[in-house]
Amino acid sequence: MTPFGAKIRELRAQRGVTQQDMARALGVSSAYLSALEHGRRGRPTWAMLQRIIGYLNVIWDDAEELERLCELSHPRIVVETAGLSANATRLANRLAETIGSLNPEEIARVLVELERGAEAAEARLRARREARRSR
Repeated sequence: MTPFGAKIRELRAQRGVTQQDMARALGVSSAYLSALEHGRRGRPTWAMLQRIIGYLNVIWDDAEELERLCELSHPRIVVETAGLSANATRLANRLAETIGSLNPEEIARVLVELERGAEAAEARLRARREARRSR
């Protein structure tokens, strides 16, 4: 299951909506919606994402979260490491070969570290932009 699929399922359950009802309202098959929730389909198109947001009648923060989760939910990701360090390539390959054997706690631990690193990188980027603007 993808983060996007899990959130869709959660929102559907909160609203008491079946997959079949939601699929019918969106104009897709329930098999497509099931595959989307379980990560057997790639991310939905922007137009489909907007229809899902509209159907679930989510507020701004939830809509932004769905958009972000959609970006993070491609089940067949390709990691391009050309031009990066040897360790970056090693990390990508090691993750690809072992992710299926990691238990939920190990995955959570690795994810926490990656999120921490991503937040630090985003903070550095924001600081650089601010520095450029103040020149």
